[in-house]
Amino acid sequence: MTMKAPFQLLMLLGIVFLASSVCVSSRQHDQDQENPFLFKSNRVQTLFENENGHIRLLQRFDKRSQIFENLQNYRLLEYNSKPHTLFLPQHNDADFILAVLSGKAILTVLTPNDRNSFNIERGDTIKLPAGTIAYLANRDDKEDLKVLDLIIPVNRPGQFQSFLLSGSENHQAFLSGFSKNILEASFNADYEEIERVLLEEQKKDPQHRRDLRDRRKRHQSEEANVIVKVSREQIEELRKNAKSSSKKSVSSESEPFNLGDRNPIYSNKFGNFFEITPEKNPQLQDLDILVNAVEIKEGSLLLPHYNSRATLIVTAVEGKGEFELVGQRNENQQEQREEDEEDEEEGQERSRQVQRYKARLSPGDVFVIPAGHPVAVSASSNLYLVGFGINAENNQRNFLAGEEHNVISQIHRSVKELAFPGSAQQVDRLLKNQKQSYFANAQPQKWEEESQRKKGPISSILEAF
Repeated sequence: MTMKAPFQLLMLLGIVFLASSVCVSSRQHDQDQENPFLFKSNRVQTLFENENGHIRLLQRFDKRSQIFENLQNYRLLEYNSKPHTLFLPQHNDADFILAVLSGKAILTVLTPNDRNSFNIERGDTIKLPAGTIAYLANRDDKEDLKVLDLIIPVNRPGQFQSFLLSGSENHQAFLSGFSKNILEASFNADYEEIERVLLEEQKKDPQHRRDLRDRRKRHQSEEANVIVKVSREQIEELRKNAKSSSKKSVSSESEPFNLGDRNPIYSNKFGNFFEITPEKNPQLQDLDILVNAVEIKEGSLLLPHYNSRATLIVTAVEGKGEFELVGQRNENQQEQREEDEEDEEEGQERSRQVQRYKARLSPGDVFVIPAGHPVAVSASSNLYLVGFGINAENNQRNFLAGEEHNVISQIHRSVKELAFPGSAQQVDRLLKNQKQSYFANAQPQKWEEESQRKKGPISSILEAF
């Protein structure tokens, strides 16, 4: 009997632990589903995929929630390609802001009278204006190229079209849309020659055609010859005269700029915050967009803050963490919006209940921070985030904790007495407890020491599971 008791205790603890884990996992899944600010990595549409890479488009923001109506004309696209591959020339009826997440590439941008090639790598950002013909080559021998694009269509809100110069079995080159007479007159050549040189699909052997048809059955959106394999010699040819991103200035109107080459606007041992605003870069001015990159060290916290004007679209690139965003209860529901409109018409004021929206972050997840909504982000492993800010001009970031740039500390003492339950002296003492600014330890040392003292034998056994 003496041998069975510890075994039964361990079994009981194991069952309790397993049950609690299932409950936590289920609860987290429900929270993710109900959280309108989170777009999990599976909320994408695959526009193209073959053995050389893929292109995926995130769900429309305004289809997720009514609170994102002002984002109806913004889309987020992810491009991924294998080493020594080329994304063939095309143009789009949309402005693109391109940010390299990982890998090394050669981007070639064409104008009517010029051609510019750039060596780009992680952290590099560049604007491709609508109608710009460009092509992109992964120049690395081993690493995949990952690029994030913020897309702003110029014709229809939230919808854009790509126009490829080269054709494939189920995607025609756009030149083929012109009539025979127009093409012959334009190129001053016989149509047969034009068709053979510019329009005819690349010859493929019968086995290749059968393999292609089989792959299309598995993936109906697949298209041939959008991302293709290139040789080392072809890569070297593309690299000739290619420039690197400007390390001295971010004010170029056409060259890429790298966020990591500048001093971070916020930095300490817990993290770094890099940002380029439209006031500092002409490429971002006309679109009124900012670009930032945030590095949060494992076990650290980006302190609570809010943006005065900008709505941030943030992608988790590497690592894992969690974000908490403060909004109002049910603000994502259509019914709530209709009730608010009725109350406005009747001159009534509804009581507002604060709600915390919380979600775990993994690579590929996207979350949106509307203007005015307080947010904090913690890292369970080294976390790297890239964000695009909409309506960014004159945006002010207001921190709610920390030694510097803490907007609460600017309140008059007499007003603190009226605004908070504690006295002004107590409020000031509390605000001064945090000696860090912008980033801090997510688990302060004194809490950890106190937690260690309180641990008993049961908690030690549970940790073993």
